[in-house]
Amino acid sequence: MATMQKERLRSVTIVEQHELRAIVKASSERVDRVKRATALLAVADGRTYAAAAEAAGYRSPQAVTYLVRRSNRVGLAAPEIAAGRGRRPTYDAAARARIVATAQRPPDRKVDGTATWSLSTLERTVRREGLPRVGATTIRRVLHEAGSSYQRTRTWCPTGTAQRKRKAGVVQVVDPRTEEKRGSSTWRTGSPRPRGCRSGARTRPARTRRSRSPEQPGRRWGSPCSGRTNTCAAGPPSC
Repeated sequence: MATMQKERLRSVTIVEQHELRAIVKASSERVDRVKRATALLAVADGRTYAAAAEAAGYRSPQAVTYLVRRSNRVGLAAPEIAAGRGRRPTYDAAARARIVATAQRPPDRKVDGTATWSLSTLERTVRREGLPRVGATTIRRVLHEAGSSYQRTRTWCPTGTAQRKRKAGVVQVVDPRTEEKRGSSTWRTGSPRPRGCRSGARTRPARTRRSRSPEQPGRRWGSPCSGRTNTCAAGPPSC
């Protein structure tokens, strides 16, 4: 059973037809825009809504009915995605402006706890100032959309120097005992290392055994030389 065409498509101009055909032939266009342009061209050529839905790939002619109704109101904007579709942004323009303003101002050392902004310190400060659920990924994306990018650099300052606030203004103070406070190495340069085994284990003389050789005449059993073997590589015993 054919669907009743309650609303007819308005007359499409030649310029609009060229625009719709360009959308259909473009290889880089989105599929949804191609399908809507194909359906509108089919209806403009005098085909029924059912035939236009089949040509565009729609399951029901009701989709073509809604498309024709929208085309009569907005014209060539009908192939585009209608307003109100998709996920709504979690943070509005005011919240995004607050994040950008926080990143652009210099941090307070006492309040913010840092001298230079990072994603973690920005996240902690922005959460404290009224956005308790914002994350570092959202901050990075908001700053990128605003034209800023987070640089992976660090701020270095000389050791032993500090900024102090005086009556005349902010001055730089240098600690004269910087090298002394650093400490020196406990190893002397060029000192010879102690000799020893490579493994570091301590060496000790091996235990000696009593000799089982028969006792020599003229010596008592158990004398220092008769009961021990000679451990020297060469030479007569010392006793």
